[in-house]
Amino acid sequence: MRLYKLFFLLLYFSFSQGQRYVSSISNYETYQNLKGKPLSDKFSNIESVKVIYSIQNDKLYFFNSSLIRLHFEFVSGYLGYDKGLEEFNNDNYSDTEKGREFLLGNLNHIKGTNKWVFELAASDHMPIGLIEKFFTLIQSSTYIGKELKFYLNNREKVDFFQQNKFKIPCVTSEYIFNELRYQDVVSGSTVGILKNYTLKELDSIEPQPDEIIILNGTPEILPNVKGIIVNELQTPLSHLVILGKNRKIPIMAYTQVEKDWKLKNLLHKKVELKIQVDTFYVKETTKKITPKSILKKKKLIVDNTETALVDLNTIPKKGVNCIGAKAMNLAYLKAISKEIPFKTPENACAIPFYYYSKHVQKKAIFDLIQELLKSPNNKRDWITLQLKKIRTAIKNEPIDSKLIQLLNDRLGKQTQFKNFRFRSSTNAEDIEGFNGAGLYESKTGVLNDSIKTFEKAIKQVWASVWNESSYWERELFGIDQQSIAMGVLVHRSFPDEVANGVIITKNLYRENFTGITINIQKGDNSVVKPKKGDVCEQFTVYDFNLFDTEDDFDVDYTSHSNLNENKPLLNKKEINSLYKISKKIENRMYRYWKKTKYFPVDLEFKIVGDDRSIYIKQVRPFTEE
Repeated sequence: MRLYKLFFLLLYFSFSQGQRYVSSISNYETYQNLKGKPLSDKFSNIESVKVIYSIQNDKLYFFNSSLIRLHFEFVSGYLGYDKGLEEFNNDNYSDTEKGREFLLGNLNHIKGTNKWVFELAASDHMPIGLIEKFFTLIQSSTYIGKELKFYLNNREKVDFFQQNKFKIPCVTSEYIFNELRYQDVVSGSTVGILKNYTLKELDSIEPQPDEIIILNGTPEILPNVKGIIVNELQTPLSHLVILGKNRKIPIMAYTQVEKDWKLKNLLHKKVELKIQVDTFYVKETTKKITPKSILKKKKLIVDNTETALVDLNTIPKKGVNCIGAKAMNLAYLKAISKEIPFKTPENACAIPFYYYSKHVQKKAIFDLIQELLKSPNNKRDWITLQLKKIRTAIKNEPIDSKLIQLLNDRLGKQTQFKNFRFRSSTNAEDIEGFNGAGLYESKTGVLNDSIKTFEKAIKQVWASVWNESSYWERELFGIDQQSIAMGVLVHRSFPDEVANGVIITKNLYRENFTGITINIQKGDNSVVKPKKGDVCEQFTVYDFNLFDTEDDFDVDYTSHSNLNENKPLLNKKEINSLYKISKKIENRMYRYWKKTKYFPVDLEFKIVGDDRSIYIKQVRPFTEE
């Protein structure tokens, strides 16, 4: 009697927890009962069912992917597999049929469409013959039929496709990415008054701090609000994303926002907005709108004792408080480049804070700054006008001739480069807790040129201290405006760049999983401030080390560049090099910055010239909290 009770208890438990697996899928209802979330968050419009083919049993298993998250869990719990995880991975993700016991894949559905894709893990090097066999088995065991496509998610599979080696219908990331209607930019929840603005209206209207705003595009300046909904998808490492994460305000992209009548009916009402990886919720609420706490003013350190140009080929002793974090970090990069082969911008030096501080002490500039900082008038239009006056005064006042002479003496001795980039290096950017992405300007100066002069470039960079975006961002973070100082990082410019990009030494799409995330675009087209309609190449690089090879890095694509005909911008060797370079830099910067807690780094890089040299031009902390 006790055994019967135990049997029925186990049977009840099994059904109450949902069906574990089936050998075929005859309709969408069956698929729905088995579906779960993909292990990676690189797309927000995918639902997935994991599938296994047992070679020995000649049988397919579509299993409940909400209850059983990993293929290894299923074979261990349901198919009697008794070997360890490492041996499982080595045998069943290899590039040979020998030793394989299982074929492992995912049957993915693009939500809201009739598009279905069969996907392998990016780390799976399954031979083409087995891929095609697996695909055909799934196709014949589901109701999906000819709608099924094979998703080329890594460089190896893309290369095979371009070599016409596949006999099954294949698609790349664009097949999925182009169906995206929603994107979690910065996750979180907030309460505020829902309002709608056009970008043009933001020029004359200031949204209130208690508002959640809907915008018809990506704003140049991030308003001080509770949350933001934009109608266009974002590059994951764009300045809007980075600044939003820095501020910790929920931000989402929703291409159908202007057609969503439910949202329109909530305009001017108090709502709660919840943004999650694969969905969002907006509903009317009676919850209180919590005001942002007023931060105590943080006074920044300024060391004006250095009056010479600072050579960055050796690590400066005075450092950040004298030349700013961006310039100091380039000196660190130059030191690291001696340990592992990558290039840094040539002829690099830093103009110390001294020259900016001296310039803004001139009466025509100083009085305007004091009027701004001490005036009780806090109306935005007055502040905007005052900031413009300060920038104009900075550009109009003559620069210290000694500084120009120092630059001419240093840069005039070399003959290789004529064009030089002058980049901001303040004491309020590229630091932990304040990224400052895109707040300040960079300009080009040409050696011995009468129009694009060094003086003009420097003053334009200095003036950007008082841009609206940089001023308001510092206000939000409680930074004492009186203590801001601008150094200038100088190095040769890159008119011959083949591609440029950003690396985060973290897997942004799969929590607690190793890897780096890369966004890259063709030529000098911006990744961080893309033009409307531009799609960059995005991918994650994994180091699984399954076969103990030095260059065993696997690539998982999210999108390809539409400016490069949706073809990969980097070859395998370049991707391998970027992985090794970025992890080395991450390790060394951890020690240079003397941090007690690990965090990844944010790198900017370029591919330059016919020889496709890798240049690392910038490094800074990457923090999401």
